[in-house]
Amino acid sequence: MARKIFADSTIKFFISVIGLFVIGIILMELNHIFLSLVVAYFLFFLFSPLNNLLEKDKVPMFLIVIIDLIILIVITWGVSQFLIDSFLRLGEDAPVYAERLNTLVRNAAVSFGIKSPSLTEFSIQEQISKIDYKILAGGVFTSSLNVMGNLLFLLFFFIFVVTGHKNIYEAFKKRFVHRRVRPELKKIRKHYRKDSPETEAIQGESFDEQLEHEKSEKELQLSDTFNEITKQIQRYIIAKIGVNLAAGIVVGIVAYLFGLDFPVILGLFTFLFNFIPTIGSAIALILPVLLSLIQFDSIGSTIAVAIVIGIIQTLFFNVVEPMVIGKRLNLNPLLILIALLIWGYIWGIIGMLLAIPLTAIVKIIISNSKSKNLRFLNDLMSEG
Repeated sequence: MARKIFADSTIKFFISVIGLFVIGIILMELNHIFLSLVVAYFLFFLFSPLNNLLEKDKVPMFLIVIIDLIILIVITWGVSQFLIDSFLRLGEDAPVYAERLNTLVRNAAVSFGIKSPSLTEFSIQEQISKIDYKILAGGVFTSSLNVMGNLLFLLFFFIFVVTGHKNIYEAFKKRFVHRRVRPELKKIRKHYRKDSPETEAIQGESFDEQLEHEKSEKELQLSDTFNEITKQIQRYIIAKIGVNLAAGIVVGIVAYLFGLDFPVILGLFTFLFNFIPTIGSAIALILPVLLSLIQFDSIGSTIAVAIVIGIIQTLFFNVVEPMVIGKRLNLNPLLILIALLIWGYIWGIIGMLLAIPLTAIVKIIISNSKSKNLRFLNDLMSEG
């Protein structure tokens, strides 16, 4: 009776769906563990070409880990230093922009016939003075501690992933290769089962050869799957950096041509914020538009800046990016959108950042299955 129930395809489908929901809930509830582990593994994949090269040169593992950590720390420090310098430059001109913003709001209130003193006598300095700095400082301090804790947690995971990946690979090989070879062994034994002593000698030799052939074939398939996952992640990150960099350069040039202040900073913000899908593009568009409104005090100029930069954002991140990333990862553009929504719901903004490479990994694993249903799912996930 139990076999009949589990053989029913409809029941199998619903059990699979329930299982996926349970996995999603576990990933959400234990996000501080799984998220750090996933990010650490992505970093491992990024460093794998360098690490493989160092291993070939007989560099000890502890030195490889130290080199990886030094590179990570230098890159993190360089990016953060650049951002801090950019904000300090903006802070130097903050009083000038504050006065321009005050004038802009007051003039807009008069133009629309608004007589509220809060707008006709608007002062951004007064609004800032009303902020409870104790609560704000407490929130910033708590957030900083959380970020530092997550970074340390991530580094610990990264160290153990780099040093323990081979053991994990071997465990997967023993589990899946041996499991897949076992049914083949029964067929081989049945094929070579004879009663005469002469055939037993042939049986032993042929059986060993067939066994080695099956094992090596499955091991090669598993190795190809791991290698393909590494390549896909590297391709995605290279493509994403390339699209963001091109968009940042174009936005910086457009900001310079319009005469906006800080064109390099605006280009940098476009590059950085667009690593966050959907939300990042909106923030990257708001910044130059707001700066244009304050700097020029002209609706016409602001609309022109908004239209031009909006078109650039649309072309790069709604047309070029899905085409480039979709082709490199062989993912359906609709699947990319669905993946962003699902992983964003599970892990928030970081989940949206990881959505596409995670989906690519799932697709690679599915593509190595012989199941007809999974093959059909792989076709749906593919671009064409």
